Amino acid sequence: MKKSLLALAALTAFVGAASAQSSVTLFGIVDVSARNLSAGGVSQQQLATDGYNSSRLGFRGVEDLGGGMRASFWYEGSISADTGTSGGQTWQRRQTVSLSGGFGEVRAGRDYTPSFWNSTVFDPFGTNGVGSYLNVVQTSLGTGATTYVRANNSIGYFLPGGLGGLYGQAMIAAGEGLATNDYKGFRLGYGAGPMNVAFSYGKTDTTTIGAYKHVSFGGSYKLGGPTLMAQYNKVDAGSRGQKNMLIGFSYPMGATEIRGAYTKADATGSIAANDATQMAVGFVQNMSKRTALYGTYARVSNKGASTFVNGGGLSLGLRTGFNSTGYEVGVRHSF
Repeated sequence: MKKSLLALAALTAFVGAASAQSSVTLFGIVDVSARNLSAGGVSQQQLATDGYNSSRLGFRGVEDLGGGMRASFWYEGSISADTGTSGGQTWQRRQTVSLSGGFGEVRAGRDYTPSFWNSTVFDPFGTNGVGSYLNVVQTSLGTGATTYVRANNSIGYFLPGGLGGLYGQAMIAAGEGLATNDYKGFRLGYGAGPMNVAFSYGKTDTTTIGAYKHVSFGGSYKLGGPTLMAQYNKVDAGSRGQKNMLIGFSYPMGATEIRGAYTKADATGSIAANDATQMAVGFVQNMSKRTALYGTYARVSNKGASTFVNGGGLSLGLRTGFNSTGYEVGVRHSF
């Protein structure tokens, strides 16, 4: 009897230790808004998603390997709550497996490119909704490159923490026969106290009009209550290019946050006349740690042959040079 009890106790201790060393989490965000877009006298009403945060469903887990090392995975895809369908490539947001420790983290799979991080971190609207910085960005310049935001078949390295505010990331991604996905890039930044600044560079080899290159500087500074943000991005491929500049702010006041941004897009080279500007302002009302109400209004002014639209999704025969306006009111719930 004593042997059985001892065996049971040992087994219970082993199971408890194993469960304490590994975990799997189900997580997600559902974000739905009522949106109105208009351009050139044409308007469209939508029940849209991703106005504040990108809707998603995912699983992540971590295992303690001992000696300070950990293995982890991340499996995440977008969802469209307005239609109930998944968006784009199946589970296309992030799919990675990692090994991490005192040396930093080595991560493999589909992930954000280093050159994209400044675009979203230093945008008060987090590159979401009708006020997103991405609304006026040439993300491929006609090259077919699909690596402005994420890259498939990537291997990345992240610096460890505890470096006095220094952080960094490097990535290579194999095209695997598709030159538009052959990416190399890095990001290096410093964040301590109220200040956060970073520089990044990315290059995607293509077989069309040349390599697609993305250079970015960004930063933020917290002034007591408000946080000021700014970023500069330059993309070019062959004879085409674009320079983008954003200045913005976020101002939390209790459960309420006010956000605003001005973005200027200057085209260069053979598309030099196709400029645009965007003004955006919005609010977020946090009802709890997981639920928020929000509203955003933005206006894009197009020049030349530009057809940028707030939030995208407007395909009603938009003619070049027309301005675009968009507004939305929505709710975001995370779990």
